[in-house]
Amino acid sequence: MFGIEHYTLFLLSGILLNLTPGTDTLYILSRTVAQGKRAGILSVLGIVSGVFFHTLFAAFGLSVILMQSALAFSVVKWLGAGYLIYIGIKSLKSRANPLVLEQTERTAGKKIYLQGLLTNVLNPKVALFFLAFLPQFIEPDRTTGVLPFILLGLTFIVTGTLWNFVLVWGSSLLTRKLRSGSVAKYLNKISGVVFIGLGIKLLRTTRT
Repeated sequence: MFGIEHYTLFLLSGILLNLTPGTDTLYILSRTVAQGKRAGILSVLGIVSGVFFHTLFAAFGLSVILMQSALAFSVVKWLGAGYLIYIGIKSLKSRANPLVLEQTERTAGKKIYLQGLLTNVLNPKVALFFLAFLPQFIEPDRTTGVLPFILLGLTFIVTGTLWNFVLVWGSSLLTRKLRSGSVAKYLNKISGVVFIGLGIKLLRTTRT
């Protein structure tokens, strides 16, 4: 079907992979806990947009560059890690209530969305994962071009988005009272530490 084989197996594998906590999950939870449901949803949308970019990279072979070039891999890795650490430091230095900020700044939504997008796009491990994972479910003699990559990527995005929305809703509900008081600024500090930790973790990744 459309150059795809073993689609059911791909669907089940994708669901299991989405249920497994990773960098994106920690990022979304940190945003939600510190800034509320709206920030969490925007982070999810940014990250799934990044996943779509990685799908295109795999479809057109751009991810091969990261696999074959140590320099390219290192550049993307350092950019991604630096960006995460930058976000973390800003959160640690912030003295304002993050919940109030998100309610008063019209541009805050775009900023959160773009941050989610960039943290995903600038993670070379995600690019290599899609390059290795998607082709396993595509017919070797396909004549449908990039279509099977797109369909598989969209399937992964849909299942991942649904699960991440569940995480956002649950974590927002559990921490709503904390964000309504003076504890909110400390949640922002905690999220900053998490972002810095994610950046350091990314720096330690290798191509293999």
